[in-house]
Amino acid sequence: MMSSRRFRRVVAGTATAAMLTLGLLAAAPQFSSPVSAQAGSPSCATPVTSSPTGRATVSTASTPFGTVLIVGSGANAGCSLYVLTSDQLHSLTFGLAAFACSNGPNAIGQPCDSVLWPALLTKGAPIAGPGVSRSLLGTVTRTDVLSGESMQQVTYAGLPLYRFFLDEAPGQTDGANLFDPVTNPTGTWYLVEPARGNPAPGRLHMRVETAGGNEVLSASMDNDFSLLPHGNFPVYTLSNNHGQACQRYCALLWPPVLTSGQPEAGKGIDQHALGVVVRPDGTRQVTYNGKPLYLFIKDAYIPGVIGTKSINGAGAVTPWGVFNTIPLP
Repeated sequence: MMSSRRFRRVVAGTATAAMLTLGLLAAAPQFSSPVSAQAGSPSCATPVTSSPTGRATVSTASTPFGTVLIVGSGANAGCSLYVLTSDQLHSLTFGLAAFACSNGPNAIGQPCDSVLWPALLTKGAPIAGPGVSRSLLGTVTRTDVLSGESMQQVTYAGLPLYRFFLDEAPGQTDGANLFDPVTNPTGTWYLVEPARGNPAPGRLHMRVETAGGNEVLSASMDNDFSLLPHGNFPVYTLSNNHGQACQRYCALLWPPVLTSGQPEAGKGIDQHALGVVVRPDGTRQVTYNGKPLYLFIKDAYIPGVIGTKSINGAGAVTPWGVFNTIPLP
């Protein structure tokens, strides 16, 4: 478990950071991921403070979310690796937009890519460990991890790989499926399956969410996140409801609700109404009565840090169609 002293050091200096610290201390009994940190074991929470000295290795491990990528060697060996969906904006704009996880200002007051989600850096071509596709491994040049220094970050299927500072020990997955409003723009952090480099969300759970006095269908995200475990976020259907209607920029604003297997219905939801459609990239999107489901980035929040539980996308008219929530009796 992370000590309160260390956490204060990470986020000290802003009012929102103080509230985050209090929230995490209050949530202390649930603070660790399923695998507890062991004395003398590698730390997954260490920030990036200097350039890499050798080639990074990426390997795989079995988790409740399936087989996923991990750091394969060095001081962080065994630590979970994540991709951020909104980092795709960098490639969609041919590098004109910054990465969504950068050293720019955010609600926590600490850099995303070196402290909150330390970038996996390498000196030389990364090494593919067992189960990792060598053809999907790559690098991208970053000058914002340590400001002004040019260095290489490991990518997989084109997206940069990161650790999470709340994963203190190998095997922990605090960042899995984290719908993160701290990044700019908001994105979802996913573990990574090695075959195609797609998100590894595990089996998604659907719930009933109450926001603004309305009960609507919602997705359970932030699975192991200490401050908001299994947070529920409203889901939306699109009037142009075929499975390829919302791609690229649309999917950055309205992220598809993903699952690795058949989604599971919570109390008050018809299991038979839930299904899956395969998107062009091979990911599996949850459907309700045959209609693909989406999140809305303005609904993402972290209690006491940024945003509040709310429904902000109902009736939104967009170039791709009209998005609406799904009311439940």
